[in-house]
Amino acid sequence: MTAGDEEVWVDAAAGPLVRPYTVTAGRTRPAVRLDLLSLVVATGRRPREMAPEHAEALACCRAPTSVAEVAAHLRLPVTITKVLLADLLECRAMTTGARRTAADPTDRALLEKLLDGLQRA
Repeated sequence: MTAGDEEVWVDAAAGPLVRPYTVTAGRTRPAVRLDLLSLVVATGRRPREMAPEHAEALACCRAPTSVAEVAAHLRLPVTITKVLLADLLECRAMTTGARRTAADPTDRALLEKLLDGLQRA
């Protein structure tokens, strides 16, 4: 199967036949610290050269999106997704913000209610 001038390797059942580490040129550690709940959003800036995975990540981050959601959308391991997102953060095509939580995770009363609810279940 071809797409324009480039050959695309796809198996209907398995998906793309490219190892994830080839997407990041063998890099396994992002240059920026990100966790699963970190929110990233595209800035509107586009790098001169980018891999299709970078473009797809930018497309799915028009609104603040968690790293976990981006990984699921790209169908790539989280580690690989973090490397791709770090690339985009480095060239300022994306920005990151603090994750938002509905409640204070250190609130003792809330934690006790949670524990009580879990023990009843």
